[in-house]
Amino acid sequence: MPGKKHLTRSGTPAGEPGERLARPVYERELSRLQTELVKLQEWVRVNGVRLVVVFEGRDAAGKGGVIKRVTERLNPRVTRIVALPAPTEREHGQWYFQRYVQQLPTAGEIVLFDRSWYNRAGVEHVMGFCTAEEYERFLCQCPIFERMLVQDGILLRKYWFSVSDAVQEQRLRNRLEDPVRRWKLSAVDLESITQWEAYSRAKDEMFAHTDIPEAPWYVVESDDKRSARINMIAHLLASVPYREVEPEPLRLPARPPATGYQRPPRDQQKYVPDHAATLMNDRSDA
Repeated sequence: MPGKKHLTRSGTPAGEPGERLARPVYERELSRLQTELVKLQEWVRVNGVRLVVVFEGRDAAGKGGVIKRVTERLNPRVTRIVALPAPTEREHGQWYFQRYVQQLPTAGEIVLFDRSWYNRAGVEHVMGFCTAEEYERFLCQCPIFERMLVQDGILLRKYWFSVSDAVQEQRLRNRLEDPVRRWKLSAVDLESITQWEAYSRAKDEMFAHTDIPEAPWYVVESDDKRSARINMIAHLLASVPYREVEPEPLRLPARPPATGYQRPPRDQQKYVPDHAATLMNDRSDA
């Protein structure tokens, strides 16, 4: 039928990227939000708060980009990213949540989970990396586990990054063709295209069991990466009752007078070649 648009499985028009947040607007707001994140971090540190943020979603949904923007102005001694590899043989013999418990924050820390214990409800379940019994046990234990964290005083925030099938496929294709981002891909990642509906059912089942009042899920629409980053960070900041902490007063001391120190001759030390100078002197592309 003339004028009829094909829709992707997520209900968005195929081949029509939505309106993107303009870069100047995005960069200005990101700068403001990152300043607030620094204030949040200092409040967490001074008050001994424990904050856990879980980042989940489909492959190529933009989780890594958001985490990078959250942390790039923060102190890595206060804010940690946890991205665990596949479990070892020893970890396979432990309680499933055990290796994640070891990564939880102490007082005054923020921990960002780049994928988390929810691997069991997603990729492990869909790809057959766990048994049906292990999967059912996870769905039963996870809400109990998270209630324990919250009852103990941990601030727990869970974000699910949602991307349409068309946008996901394009992003995976871009990674496949880009040597700088090729490392982000694995055979399991590419399987996400053929397993789209299986992952959708797994996500729905996961939400049905783990979207609890004490630790609700928050969905971030991420076809537009800029909007997703701004929306997620703004929500995180609004969800935590932080206050600006007055910084400790510091003063740059006066440099003391010289006492006769002489720097060793340059030829006694090894310097890296001045590669930058060759670029400045190269006029071939001018």
